[in-house]
Amino acid sequence: MKSPIILTALLSILLLSCAKEPQVKHKMNMNSSKENMKNVQVVNDEDPICHMKTAQFLKDTAMYKNKTYGFCSSYCKDEFKKNPESYAQK
Repeated sequence: MKSPIILTALLSILLLSCAKEPQVKHKMNMNSSKENMKNVQVVNDEDPICHMKTAQFLKDTAMYKNKTYGFCSSYCKDEFKKNPESYAQK
């Protein structure tokens, strides 16, 4: 009797943990001393991790399947590189 209850609880926890958005470890206002990158063509209008507009805060880029993706910070680039397929534009 306990097995179905435990199995249901574990599956619920698993589903809830997969549905979470990534925790972004930077401020939404990126006022750093490092200048934004200029004249860089990227395929995304917003950072795929934190959804900031890349045109305003382009700090870093990464190549994936011959496309250049822009990011507001190295943290967001590193998160993208962990699982690019889940964030890349189709």
